[in-house]
Amino acid sequence: MDYVLRTHKLTKQFKHNTPVKDVNINIRKGEIYGFLGKNGAGKTTAIRMIMGLIQPSSGSIEMFGKHVKGNDQRPFERIGSIIETPGAYPNLTGEENLDIHRRYMGVQEKSSIDEALELVGLLEVKKRKVKNYSLGMKQRLGLAQALLHHPSLLILDEPTNGLDPRGIKEIRQLILELVETHQITVLISSHILSEIEHLATTVGIIHQGKLLKELTLDEINQKNRHYIELDVNDAQKASMLLEQKLNIEQYQVMEQNMIRIYERTNESETINQVLMENQVGIKKINVSTDTLEDYFIHLTEGGAE
Repeated sequence: MDYVLRTHKLTKQFKHNTPVKDVNINIRKGEIYGFLGKNGAGKTTAIRMIMGLIQPSSGSIEMFGKHVKGNDQRPFERIGSIIETPGAYPNLTGEENLDIHRRYMGVQEKSSIDEALELVGLLEVKKRKVKNYSLGMKQRLGLAQALLHHPSLLILDEPTNGLDPRGIKEIRQLILELVETHQITVLISSHILSEIEHLATTVGIIHQGKLLKELTLDEINQKNRHYIELDVNDAQKASMLLEQKLNIEQYQVMEQNMIRIYERTNESETINQVLMENQVGIKKINVSTDTLEDYFIHLTEGGAE
């Protein structure tokens, strides 16, 4: 297996807490790895260790098949990143900001500036000062900066934070194009489940500093269960009827009188008939499948598989 990035028991311990504990990440070449967790779960701390911004308390990091040792900066020459908010000088133009970054990164070709700006759709506004950029444009400029030196791995920490729905869609599409057209591997962290579901091929779920699960989106879809969803006027009475009249035990009462039934999912007509005959009003009934959000909630709340 060709791995771009792996960590082994990566741990960061401070005096009074351990935000990351024994985390094993495995990212294959050419994939989009979704690093999913609530705010405060340990995502940014793990990424900062991977990028060498803080030192791990224990554990090891492997990049491009080689262990990262001490102050060896060579692996980072193949990585582009946006950690938290992209930095830029507001009174300089987009082009001037990238030129500063180009020289800092030791990139000789000035043509790389226009190439990066064209990739992210900012070539036409390269002479505009960054203070006049929208939030979405600033995020794109951060991506251009990360792509300037043609990295093999792109690490993005919450790249859609603060963006409106249109900006989120644009960044998502851009990431997908980068992977498809330029064969870049992407690690993207987020607390927004729908974004990971739209982008990732593999998902690592981190909770309270521990990586609970690492699996492909296809594997998650296979694990997710089919269910009948009922919108009723009396969830308590409906629950009693499910148990006493239909011998159904695998069900869950959700919010606002919604019930999910996880067995006999091909018998929705029978269930509907029994409830109606016993004066339970049914506003809606349909057969659905659990989402990544359902799986995430189930896992982080201690549910067994």
